[in-house]
Amino acid sequence: MRSRFTAFALEDAAYLLRSWHPSTRPADLDLDDDVRWTRLDILDVVEGGPFDDCGVVEFEAFYREEGRAGSMRERSRFRREDRIWRYVDGTPG
Repeated sequence: MRSRFTAFALEDAAYLLRSWHPSTRPADLDLDDDVRWTRLDILDVVEGGPFDDCGVVEFEAFYREEGRAGSMRERSRFRREDRIWRYVDGTPG
């Protein structure tokens, strides 16, 4: 989760696509360069440990856009395949 937040902050669309599960990955990704991501708070984690294949992370990400502060919350599902965690999908919170 933290690496994907960093990728959003750095506008690294290639990493975001690589870390997205193939079953839900979009063909391409257009990042909004007017948004500056500033902070990530992890609110909850369910599973996702060293012996798990699935996990859930609830987070709040903070940003600035056109001089205004904002945040978004999401409960994200991840799946590990071949020892690599990939983002599956998320539910806004």
